[in-house]
Amino acid sequence: MFYRVKDVQPLPAYNLLVSFATGERKRYDVTPLFGKWDVFETLATVPGLFGQVKVDAGGYGISWNDDIDLSCNELWENGTPLDAAAADDLEATQAAHEIDQK
Repeated sequence: MFYRVKDVQPLPAYNLLVSFATGERKRYDVTPLFGKWDVFETLATVPGLFGQVKVDAGGYGISWNDDIDLSCNELWENGTPLDAAAADDLEATQAAHEIDQK
């Protein structure tokens, strides 16, 4: 079964807020991948790259470029479920972070 991604938002500290087609939202921490696959370290070393995350066509994953991507099932299985209030808090944190970056 595929858990299709509807939206993804970058958060501080290399976390993602992932919204699924089912309406559920999860927080996904990318930092454990830095030590597993060298290509993911690029997200920390290239300024601005992490913020360029986007949902792939059809919602079957997310990507930053042609070399760095994650499947919808990886995000679903290893993401931390959020209730509506926690997801709203993360969105507010992300919006504040964007303002600080300007």
